[in-house]
Amino acid sequence: MGKTVRDHLVDTLEDLGQDQFKKFKTKLNVFPLRKGYSNIPRGRLEKADVLDVCDKLISYYLEEYAVEVTVELLTDINERELADRLRKATGTGSGGKGQQPGPSDGATGKEEEHFVDRYRVQLIQRTTPVEPILDLLHGTVLDDEQYQTVRSGSTNQEKMRKLYQLMPSWNKECKDRFYEALKAKNRFLIQDLEGN
Repeated sequence: MGKTVRDHLVDTLEDLGQDQFKKFKTKLNVFPLRKGYSNIPRGRLEKADVLDVCDKLISYYLEEYAVEVTVELLTDINERELADRLRKATGTGSGGKGQQPGPSDGATGKEEEHFVDRYRVQLIQRTTPVEPILDLLHGTVLDDEQYQTVRSGSTNQEKMRKLYQLMPSWNKECKDRFYEALKAKNRFLIQDLEGN
Protein backbone atom coordinates (compact mmCIF):
# COMPACT_ATOMS: atom_id res chain seq x y z
CA MET A 1 0.00 0.00 0.00
CA GLY A 2 2.48 2.68 1.15
CA LYS A 3 5.46 3.78 -0.86
CA THR A 4 8.89 2.41 -0.08
CA VAL A 5 11.84 4.62 0.84
CA ARG A 6 13.21 3.94 -2.64
CA ASP A 7 9.95 5.22 -4.21
CA HIS A 8 10.22 8.44 -2.20
CA LEU A 9 13.86 8.89 -3.23
CA VAL A 10 12.97 8.34 -6.90
CA ASP A 11 10.04 10.81 -6.70
CA THR A 12 12.27 13.43 -5.08
CA LEU A 13 15.21 13.14 -7.47
CA GLU A 14 12.93 13.09 -10.50
CA ASP A 15 11.77 16.55 -9.46
CA LEU A 16 15.29 17.95 -9.82
CA GLY A 17 16.11 19.75 -13.05
CA GLN A 18 18.90 18.27 -15.16
CA ASP A 19 21.51 20.74 -13.89
CA GLN A 20 20.51 20.26 -10.27
CA PHE A 21 20.58 16.48 -10.66
CA LYS A 22 24.09 16.77 -12.09
CA LYS A 23 25.10 18.96 -9.16
CA PHE A 24 23.56 16.42 -6.77
CA LYS A 25 25.61 13.59 -8.30
CA THR A 26 28.83 15.62 -8.20
CA LYS A 27 28.36 16.44 -4.51
CA LEU A 28 27.33 12.87 -3.71
CA ASN A 29 30.78 11.73 -4.76
CA VAL A 30 32.55 14.01 -2.25
CA PHE A 31 29.95 14.12 0.51
CA PRO A 32 31.51 13.82 4.03
CA LEU A 33 30.01 10.63 5.37
CA ARG A 34 29.63 9.04 8.76
CA LYS A 35 32.41 6.75 9.88
CA GLY A 36 32.16 3.32 8.32
CA TYR A 37 30.60 4.46 5.03
CA SER A 38 32.37 5.09 1.74
CA ASN A 39 31.50 7.43 -1.12
CA ILE A 40 29.98 6.06 -4.30
CA PRO A 41 32.76 6.08 -6.95
CA ARG A 42 32.45 8.93 -9.44
CA GLY A 43 32.56 6.58 -12.44
CA ARG A 44 29.43 4.85 -11.21
CA LEU A 45 27.57 8.13 -10.88
CA GLU A 46 28.54 9.91 -14.09
CA LYS A 47 26.09 8.20 -16.43
CA ALA A 48 23.65 7.08 -13.74
CA ASP A 49 20.02 8.10 -14.09
CA VAL A 50 17.63 8.72 -11.19
CA LEU A 51 16.83 5.01 -10.71
CA ASP A 52 20.52 4.04 -10.73
CA VAL A 53 21.38 6.75 -8.21
CA CYS A 54 18.55 5.66 -5.88
CA ASP A 55 19.66 2.02 -6.09
CA LYS A 56 23.23 3.00 -5.31
CA LEU A 57 22.19 5.22 -2.42
CA ILE A 58 20.30 2.34 -0.82
CA SER A 59 22.92 -0.32 -1.52
CA TYR A 60 25.75 1.88 -0.19
CA TYR A 61 24.00 3.50 2.77
CA LEU A 62 20.85 1.45 3.52
CA GLU A 63 17.49 3.18 3.57
CA GLU A 64 17.58 5.41 6.61
CA TYR A 65 21.04 6.88 6.03
CA ALA A 66 20.39 7.14 2.27
CA VAL A 67 17.50 9.49 3.07
CA GLU A 68 19.66 11.52 5.46
CA VAL A 69 22.42 11.89 2.87
CA THR A 70 19.88 12.89 0.21
CA VAL A 71 18.21 15.44 2.50
CA GLU A 72 21.56 17.05 3.34
CA LEU A 73 22.66 17.16 -0.29
CA LEU A 74 19.36 18.67 -1.42
CA THR A 75 19.73 21.32 1.28
CA ASP A 76 23.29 21.95 0.06
CA ILE A 77 22.12 22.64 -3.50
CA ASN A 78 19.30 24.90 -2.27
CA GLU A 79 16.48 22.43 -2.89
CA ARG A 80 15.11 22.87 0.62
CA GLU A 81 11.49 22.24 -0.31
CA LEU A 82 12.37 18.87 -1.82
CA ALA A 83 14.53 18.08 1.20
CA ASP A 84 11.64 18.87 3.57
CA ARG A 85 9.19 16.90 1.50
CA LEU A 86 11.46 13.85 1.48
CA ARG A 87 12.04 14.12 5.21
CA LYS A 88 8.32 14.32 5.93
CA ALA A 89 7.47 11.52 3.50
CA THR A 90 9.96 9.12 5.04
CA GLY A 91 9.98 10.37 8.63
CA THR A 92 13.80 10.30 8.60
CA GLY A 93 16.63 12.79 8.53
CA SER A 94 17.56 15.04 11.40
CA GLY A 95 16.53 18.35 9.90
CA GLY A 96 19.49 20.50 8.96
CA LYS A 97 23.16 19.69 9.32
CA GLY A 98 24.75 16.86 11.21
CA GLN A 99 23.41 13.75 12.85
CA GLN A 100 22.88 15.15 16.33
CA PRO A 101 19.32 16.47 16.49
CA GLY A 102 19.20 19.66 18.51
CA PRO A 103 16.28 20.57 20.78
CA SER A 104 14.54 22.38 17.92
CA ASP A 105 14.33 19.53 15.45
CA GLY A 106 14.03 16.63 17.89
CA ALA A 107 10.26 16.95 17.64
CA THR A 108 10.01 16.49 13.87
CA GLY A 109 11.24 12.92 13.60
CA LYS A 110 9.89 11.66 16.93
CA GLU A 111 7.10 9.43 15.65
CA GLU A 112 9.52 7.55 13.40
CA GLU A 113 12.24 7.19 16.03
CA HIS A 114 13.36 3.61 16.55
CA PHE A 115 11.96 1.84 19.63
CA VAL A 116 15.45 1.37 21.14
CA ASP A 117 16.19 5.11 20.75
CA ARG A 118 12.82 6.21 22.06
CA TYR A 119 13.03 4.12 25.23
CA ARG A 120 16.75 4.50 25.79
CA VAL A 121 16.45 5.69 29.40
CA GLN A 122 13.90 3.02 30.39
CA LEU A 123 15.88 0.25 28.70
CA ILE A 124 19.11 1.28 30.43
CA GLN A 125 17.36 1.43 33.81
CA ARG A 126 15.24 -1.70 33.57
CA THR A 127 16.97 -4.30 31.37
CA THR A 128 18.11 -7.30 33.43
CA PRO A 129 20.05 -9.44 32.81
CA VAL A 130 22.04 -7.94 29.92
CA GLU A 131 24.30 -10.94 29.13
CA PRO A 132 21.71 -13.07 27.25
CA ILE A 133 20.96 -10.08 25.00
CA LEU A 134 24.67 -9.57 24.29
CA ASP A 135 24.97 -13.27 23.43
CA LEU A 136 22.25 -12.87 20.79
CA LEU A 137 23.97 -9.78 19.32
CA HIS A 138 27.46 -11.27 19.40
CA GLY A 139 28.77 -12.05 15.92
CA THR A 140 26.00 -10.20 14.08
CA VAL A 141 25.89 -6.73 15.64
CA LEU A 142 28.80 -6.85 18.09
CA ASP A 143 32.31 -8.05 17.30
CA ASP A 144 34.42 -9.80 19.97
CA GLU A 145 36.02 -6.61 21.21
CA GLN A 146 32.71 -4.74 21.52
CA TYR A 147 31.13 -7.76 23.19
CA GLN A 148 33.91 -7.88 25.82
CA THR A 149 33.80 -4.10 26.32
CA VAL A 150 30.07 -4.09 27.01
CA ARG A 151 30.33 -7.15 29.29
CA SER A 152 33.03 -5.42 31.33
CA GLY A 153 30.42 -3.08 32.83
CA SER A 154 29.99 -3.86 36.53
CA THR A 155 26.20 -3.39 36.63
CA ASN A 156 23.41 -4.09 34.14
CA GLN A 157 22.89 -0.35 33.74
CA GLU A 158 26.55 0.22 32.99
CA LYS A 159 26.51 -2.59 30.42
CA MET A 160 23.48 -1.08 28.72
CA ARG A 161 25.12 2.35 28.68
CA LYS A 162 28.21 0.86 27.02
CA LEU A 163 25.97 -0.85 24.48
CA TYR A 164 24.23 2.45 23.70
CA GLN A 165 27.61 4.15 23.19
CA LEU A 166 28.15 1.84 20.21
CA MET A 167 24.76 2.60 18.72
CA PRO A 168 25.57 5.72 16.64
CA SER A 169 27.41 3.44 14.20
CA TRP A 170 24.47 1.02 13.87
CA ASN A 171 22.03 0.93 10.99
CA LYS A 172 18.35 0.12 11.31
CA GLU A 173 18.95 -3.59 10.91
CA CYS A 174 21.28 -3.62 13.94
CA LYS A 175 18.69 -1.76 16.00
CA ASP A 176 16.02 -4.20 14.83
CA ARG A 177 18.19 -7.11 15.98
CA PHE A 178 18.73 -5.41 19.34
CA TYR A 179 14.97 -4.94 19.66
CA GLU A 180 14.33 -8.61 18.77
CA ALA A 181 16.94 -9.70 21.34
CA LEU A 182 15.28 -7.55 24.00
CA LYS A 183 11.91 -9.00 23.07
CA ALA A 184 13.24 -12.55 23.25
CA LYS A 185 14.87 -12.11 26.65
CA ASN A 186 12.81 -9.34 28.27
CA ARG A 187 9.38 -9.79 26.82
CA PHE A 188 7.44 -8.24 29.69
CA LEU A 189 9.57 -5.10 29.82
CA ILE A 190 9.07 -4.58 26.06
CA GLN A 191 5.32 -5.21 26.34
CA ASP A 192 5.16 -2.72 29.19
CA LEU A 193 7.01 -0.04 27.19
CA GLU A 194 5.00 -0.70 24.02
CA GLY A 195 1.83 -0.33 26.02
CA ASN A 196 2.83 3.24 26.89
